[in-house]
Amino acid sequence: MISDPWFWALAVPAVALTGISKGGFGGGASVATPLMALTIPPAQAAAIMLPVLCLMDIAGLRAYLWRWDRRVVRILVPAALLGAGVGALTIRSMNDDWIRIMLGTVALGFLAWTLYPRKNISIQRPGRAAGWFWGSLSGFTSFITHAGSPPVMVYLIPQKLEKDAFVATSLIFFFTLNYSKIIPYLWLGLVDARVLATAAALVPVGVAGTYAGLWLQRRIDVRWFYRLIYTLLFLTGSKLLYDGITGL
Repeated sequence: MISDPWFWALAVPAVALTGISKGGFGGGASVATPLMALTIPPAQAAAIMLPVLCLMDIAGLRAYLWRWDRRVVRILVPAALLGAGVGALTIRSMNDDWIRIMLGTVALGFLAWTLYPRKNISIQRPGRAAGWFWGSLSGFTSFITHAGSPPVMVYLIPQKLEKDAFVATSLIFFFTLNYSKIIPYLWLGLVDARVLATAAALVPVGVAGTYAGLWLQRRIDVRWFYRLIYTLLFLTGSKLLYDGITGL
């Protein structure tokens, strides 16, 4: 497995935060791959995260089984699978610096959209066409870097779902999307013994984080969790964008 201590110093908290996010907070999953990509190639970081995400999805989904919004799922899931297919066909043409630029742009873009004053955002719920656009974009960015959360949140948040329905819809969306990526990742040669060994060491951290999120969601002020996520997104997004641009 990867031996770089800096990788583990970033990977362990990143995976733990991802697990807490999937346990009921939402929004934190976008930080894991960017943090890992500070020390290893982005494609390798994405490959390591895939098995971890797949197992965390099972733990989270069991807690919210059948609570998702079926109308939203029927729009977003097919769109995401289409976007993931495009990602599978184009990832070989993207070098590490372009992927770093994508990661940094998505992280900072999501941060800007999230912090934009809500009173200036239209209260109208996005329709089917918007769902296909944001779902496809989410599938594409998720396949390349597991950064599918920002685009899909642009569509999901204005739907004004109940909390449990919101979390469950997000979980079933990414459960389907992540498992659909397994065969393409194998076909592209992104998964090898080193990746699997590293992922296996991180799985317990992610699953523990998921159950910690289930326990914490009603016991702590979520604002502190989001402040930490937003700070990490800003720092890692800025660093990746700078590294990608200077590396071209």
